[in-house]
Amino acid sequence: MPDTPQSFASQSSRATASVPLSIPFSTSPGFAAIGEKFFTRLPPTPLPAPYLVSVAPAAAALLGWDAGIGNEQGFVETFVGNQVPEWADPIATVYSGHQFGVWAGQLGDGRAIRLAQAETGTGPWEIQVKGAGLTPYSRMADGRAVLRSSIREYLCSEAMAALGVPTTRALSIVGSDAPVRRETIETSAVVTRLSPTFIRFGHFEHFAAHDDVAALRQLADFVIDNFMPACREDAQPYQALLREVSLRTADLIAHWQAVGFCHGVMNTDNMSILGLTIDYGPFGFLDAFDANHICNHSDTQGRYAYSQQPQVAFWNLHCLAQALLPLWLPPEESDKEGAREAAVEAARAALDPFRDRYAAAFFRHYRAKLGLRPPAGGDDKADEPLLTALFQLLHAQRVDYTLFWRKLCGISSTDASRDAPVRDLFLDRAAFDTWVADYRARLRAEQSHDAARELEMLAVNPKYVLRNHLAETAIRRAREKDFSEVDRLLAVLSRPFDEQPEAEHYAALPPDWASGLEVSCSS
Repeated sequence: MPDTPQSFASQSSRATASVPLSIPFSTSPGFAAIGEKFFTRLPPTPLPAPYLVSVAPAAAALLGWDAGIGNEQGFVETFVGNQVPEWADPIATVYSGHQFGVWAGQLGDGRAIRLAQAETGTGPWEIQVKGAGLTPYSRMADGRAVLRSSIREYLCSEAMAALGVPTTRALSIVGSDAPVRRETIETSAVVTRLSPTFIRFGHFEHFAAHDDVAALRQLADFVIDNFMPACREDAQPYQALLREVSLRTADLIAHWQAVGFCHGVMNTDNMSILGLTIDYGPFGFLDAFDANHICNHSDTQGRYAYSQQPQVAFWNLHCLAQALLPLWLPPEESDKEGAREAAVEAARAALDPFRDRYAAAFFRHYRAKLGLRPPAGGDDKADEPLLTALFQLLHAQRVDYTLFWRKLCGISSTDASRDAPVRDLFLDRAAFDTWVADYRARLRAEQSHDAARELEMLAVNPKYVLRNHLAETAIRRAREKDFSEVDRLLAVLSRPFDEQPEAEHYAALPPDWASGLEVSCSS
């Protein structure tokens, strides 16, 4: 880690809050207690004339606040970074990572600053402001976030939580008309994020790359002791840590695939050690199903395409394993005959469960989406032909992914006359008829009850997801200082499985203009 620039050191004194914000939680040092080798203390950089864009009620509740907290004095100034309250201890952390498969060296919190760790009845929550200004890890960037990207991250964080997908959370957006240059000049915003921890694979890669085994062990111990205590009971706790991260990551990616979510930039520095969805940038939910869909316009090689996400996650886990290797291969043993081979084999053993865990989670999600019970004997492979044929059909016909699953809920195991709502999504209706006949036979074989199965399917197949055009509409209105669409969309997405007749248009096919939308790493 380079020396802290003088400009940051000189800013490190506490700024006194002019209007204290009352808090219903206590705080603890959390990650800040681990030592300054892992971070730099510095305050956020103020923004002029800030204004509240939105507060997420569900995220506010995690901290013990109600939805009206945004109106409390001091809220906007605190969560835009213009004042540092007494309960805050702002830090930016250092990490490294692989970006698009290439070692990028030192990275770090280039525009995010952790304010504090809140201790609540729902657990510990790190409170982090993203877009809060320059840090020592900003490299050539400006440390800012724009309103466009902040709205996207805010809405999707809360939408994914409502879908049941493990994710960081988003408390609020505060805007400012201060200009920020991306492809064009845009306005600034700060999104406040919540997570039990923001530690990434890249934090471990950083200290492994610097041959700092002591720091690597300290970081691993922090994660085990605070988030995965069962690993401490294992004869090999650091290998158990790697295995636990592998399992959590497998569960996460299977859930992504099931809801049709594409992350877009699965660099190792964007992978959570807790198996959470983190760093919403050029993400996207599938509209027309394309197994090879690339949601990130910057991803010219398709490394992070929808179909590649499981394999990329496994590749990233290998990078984490390489970083953790010194914890069970001390330097003095690295040259001993057979020692390295044994250590590598131990890492492989910790990673091996990923494949089976992913497959089990994948089939569990898709059986639920299809309303099927597990096959006799628990053989997941028994349903593979039915699913493979379905994916091939959806891909060939480019059927809208979310609409297909939602409309499939109303299918009958005996009455083909009820097929029309889902059948009409296919240009080749005969191809659908062939597949649905096999599906119907499977339903009859397990004596499926239509009404009960429909309710079960409706509870796992969302009607509402954050399609790009919905986010874009909210963004365009927000640029005109109309934030009502952000709040309306947030409310709809917080109940993704409910019918919500008043919000029917949010579940419609995308308009023609949506096909021209592009998101990139600047998004």
